[in-house]
Amino acid sequence: MRIAILSRNKNLYSTRRLKEAGKARGHDMLVINPLRCYMNIASYKPTVHFNGEAIDNLDAVIPRIGASITFYGTAVVRQFEMMGVFSLNESVAISRSRDKLRSMQLLSRRGIGLPVTGFASSPDDTDDLLNLVGGAPVVVKLLQGTQGKGVVLAETRKAAESVIDAFRGLSAHFLVQEFVKEAGGADIRCFVIGDKVVAAMRRQAPEGEFRSNLHRGGAAEVVKITPEERATAVRAARIVGLNVSGVDILRSKNGPVVIEVNSSPGLEGIEQASGKDVAGLIIQYIEKNAQAGRTRTKGRG
Repeated sequence: MRIAILSRNKNLYSTRRLKEAGKARGHDMLVINPLRCYMNIASYKPTVHFNGEAIDNLDAVIPRIGASITFYGTAVVRQFEMMGVFSLNESVAISRSRDKLRSMQLLSRRGIGLPVTGFASSPDDTDDLLNLVGGAPVVVKLLQGTQGKGVVLAETRKAAESVIDAFRGLSAHFLVQEFVKEAGGADIRCFVIGDKVVAAMRRQAPEGEFRSNLHRGGAAEVVKITPEERATAVRAARIVGLNVSGVDILRSKNGPVVIEVNSSPGLEGIEQASGKDVAGLIIQYIEKNAQAGRTRTKGRG
């Protein structure tokens, strides 16, 4: 098979591992910077060009689209979809996952456990908004943030009001969520491929920090998840429409609650913590599912 990895940096761990895994299984692996792609949006014959040549004869693409290039990156993925190329994660699903409000609404409609979450526009609604989520402490999240950026823990009501006022002053869209204290600064990353959780790790925030992201100094270790957590992760990925995802779960007193469904989960932490060849499992999924013209929008919303 001829498989293209859409990544801005060929030296990133995840990109390197996917390329290595594909080559080990006998595939022709390309790394293409999506920002260097340009498109001919022509009737009946859409094409994608890179380095002065049309990209053709692809069997599949693996999008590794960073949050900062979501708009252009998903446009490139969509163009490949129009050409009938199988996309590991489809453009609509990637867009859903990047919009925290949209993904939360989709998950809530299907009964997935979530932290109590509020969203409002007017500053006149701040008091009631904080009451809706149970009052301080609360977590305030920018809708477009990733890797823990734009996520603030407000421990008092005054602090929460100040953060909300600051975000509103920047015309930023944000969510206000209950703080799940019993999680103890830890979350569980479930790596979902198809309809299975193939690996899971527990990420613990460092002392004095509540965000457990590995990019922020969090520590990871392999963890045994419950059947309920496994089912929640698989359902969340399916609802958002992702074939491969990292579903982040908190263990709350009311059971597992989903805090994010990530469409470009990193491989380094999960492979090192679990000892599993996750990149190889992704290539195997493509081998079983990639068919010309199979790409289609999954789900609704």
